[in-house]
Amino acid sequence: MSDPRVGLTVTHRRYVPYAHAHYCGSLVDGAYTLGLFGDVATELAIRADGDEGLLAGYSAVSFLAPVQAGDVLEASCEVVRVGRRSRELRCWAEVVARADPARGPSAARVLDPPLRVVEATATLVVPAADADITNG
Repeated sequence: MSDPRVGLTVTHRRYVPYAHAHYCGSLVDGAYTLGLFGDVATELAIRADGDEGLLAGYSAVSFLAPVQAGDVLEASCEVVRVGRRSRELRCWAEVVARADPARGPSAARVLDPPLRVVEATATLVVPAADADITNG
């Protein structure tokens, strides 16, 4: 029988502020999106296991397109495998709206379809279900 946590998906949406642009063209470093995956994985662990868990690492990360200041970025993680203390996650991020300065200083547009910018496979670790975390 399949674990009911498999398929559980959590999504966060965040505006990427200009303060996070580090490169020409208002580009944002890849670590910004990986940080979002950490936040999403934390909520996913709380929902799946009642504990914040720890995003232990990535076995694969693909940066597919640039993230820019002024983007509205949607980051998602889905449980694809459940072990005794580990969860394998499929993570992805998409730009759902983007600044459009050619039309004006505050202009922006919704991207339809969204632009996939990062994909990753991550491992989340949670305490053993039988551990009594209140006694150390």
